[in-house]
Amino acid sequence: MASEHTAKAFDSDLQDLTRLVSEMGGLAERLIVDSVDALVRRDVALGQKVVAADVEVDKLQRLIEERAVLTIARRQPMAVDLREIVGAMRVATDLERIGDLAKNIGKRVAALESDFHPLKLIRGLEHMTDLVQSQVKTVLDAYAAHDLPAAMTVWKGDEEVDAICTSLFRELLTYMMEDPRNISFCIHLMFCAKNIERIGDHATNIAETVFYMIEGQQIMDKRPKGDMTSFAATIPGN
Repeated sequence: MASEHTAKAFDSDLQDLTRLVSEMGGLAERLIVDSVDALVRRDVALGQKVVAADVEVDKLQRLIEERAVLTIARRQPMAVDLREIVGAMRVATDLERIGDLAKNIGKRVAALESDFHPLKLIRGLEHMTDLVQSQVKTVLDAYAAHDLPAAMTVWKGDEEVDAICTSLFRELLTYMMEDPRNISFCIHLMFCAKNIERIGDHATNIAETVFYMIEGQQIMDKRPKGDMTSFAATIPGN
């Protein structure tokens, strides 16, 4: 009976951790959407709201870590049970970084004072954001459902995000070369695009965590990545 009680207590602790990760994931998803929406509409107030909301993401990350450590200390889980707790901590760490990257985008909204607002670039940024946000949602659902095929789909899809980011960088460079007055705006947009691309990297990290939780080992295959280094060849003088 004692072991049955311990098992039930552990299941309760694990459900609590999963719930907190889900809450944190929902908040992180919202920050991704709101940060880029603020950027596209140049909504300074919304950008500031994203910056302020990142504090809640940080609080949840700390709470998950504390609960996870406490659960390990009290329940002394082994094998798959231990991987579940380690997985929750790893996912929370990636979500905390996603919140930071969304906050970075929110901070740049106020700096976009230029009248320059090329529709093609904005649409490209929105498309990349839609793709990344979809990856984050899919991989969080895969984490909650222990759906390895769905997680691996996200892991294999990172290359597409990199390709869009490289294309955007080339477009931005062209606009900067055409008119020096565009440089400030384009550099801000470049940083934002890179932040979105890095959010995609964290979605891929979470996919790797799902693999670890289910399979009990790290993915040995090399992560598929777009060739971002080729972008350097487009810069004059290189």
